[in-house]
Amino acid sequence: MRRITRRAFAVAALSAAAAAPAPGSAAARGREADGGRPEFRGMWLATVANRDWPSRPGLPAAAQQAELRAYLDAAVARRLNTVVFQVRPTADALWPSPYEPWSEYLTGVQGRDPGWDPLGSAVREAHRRGLELHAWFNPYRIANHTDPTRLVPTHPARLHPDWAVPYGGKLYYNPGLPEVRAFVQDAILDAVERYDIDGVHFDDYFYPYPVAGRTFDDDAAFEEYGGGFATRADWRRDNIDRLVRETGERVRDARSPGGGRWPGRGRGRRPRRTHHRPVRFGISPFAIWRNQATDPEGSDTRAGVQTYDDLYADTRRWVREEWIDYIVPQVYWNIGFPAADYAKLLPWWSRTVAGTRVQLCIGEALYKAGAPGQPPAWQDPAELSRHLTLARGYPQVRGHLFFSAKEVAEDRTGAMARVVADHYHGPVRPPRPA
Repeated sequence: MRRITRRAFAVAALSAAAAAPAPGSAAARGREADGGRPEFRGMWLATVANRDWPSRPGLPAAAQQAELRAYLDAAVARRLNTVVFQVRPTADALWPSPYEPWSEYLTGVQGRDPGWDPLGSAVREAHRRGLELHAWFNPYRIANHTDPTRLVPTHPARLHPDWAVPYGGKLYYNPGLPEVRAFVQDAILDAVERYDIDGVHFDDYFYPYPVAGRTFDDDAAFEEYGGGFATRADWRRDNIDRLVRETGERVRDARSPGGGRWPGRGRGRRPRRTHHRPVRFGISPFAIWRNQATDPEGSDTRAGVQTYDDLYADTRRWVREEWIDYIVPQVYWNIGFPAADYAKLLPWWSRTVAGTRVQLCIGEALYKAGAPGQPPAWQDPAELSRHLTLARGYPQVRGHLFFSAKEVAEDRTGAMARVVADHYHGPVRPPRPA
């Protein structure tokens, strides 16, 4: 995927800023237009490997801040109302966390203070523009390499080397260790307690995606904790279920009157952050729970990866048990794609959330629009607009989230502009939590 140049980004950002309403105006406050139904209209803002922001590590703080504001302006210009901001990409932090080091994607050096607070600034700037700001956390990825000595000496993975598992060229926390699960939650809840965020968001990485010929070595943890399970797969799914259920409970506790318990690892009780708005808990999984050939309850797909079997993520159960507030399946295929047809996954997910309080938002692959090597459907700027037209027929669908911010700003083929022209006639609010 070609990278946007800084000049192209600046042009896009200036165009977006020109179209954006002034901060504090009625439009900037997200007032509904045309009596429109509230829906998610969002974008992911990725920071891992500087995918979207900052454009490169080591930029001066003022330049980083300007780029961040430009992305928020681009969201407003596209009549979006939600930004999902990646603040914990690799067991690090884009805020002054007492648990994990500053992210290397800010300064180029892990642990180096960038001189400002990106998450705090993002929350303030988003709210000034009438945008919701959901903080996006990757639970278990430690590093995009397998060498612990490249981490800062105080990194938890170096202080607790038994927590880390190398796999497929990357380093992961072991989901099978209860102390890891508690630590990950503590690190996340620090941001919930400190900032007036609108959501806690997980992506699709739980146990890592399978790598041919490699084994995720959790033998010792399974021997110690897996005795009550028929298979290792059942035990792994239970580990991820516990993470999701407990995180949801702690987020709800933090946002409720009288809440704010802080069962941290020896760090003592912390004062509860009084939120001015509810904090949702949402997850954006790979869109295939199971293929129908594997399970009659699965989708009419032939995907090579199934979250239940390969990532040990029982996404359907999380919805049925209402452990989460919203789900954003990454339905990153075109209408008619043989192995995973958008038009077949849409009704499957609609049926899955039906009768629950979990709100369904569809993850959209804006990055594929016009990209070399993609099927012919993605070369048509109208493909994404057709997705939204199709989704209008399913009342359970409460909006769409686009991957990712770089493509929202650049819009190389006009696919995003087509979505806005066809579907986003005026600003609307996100749906309120059920």
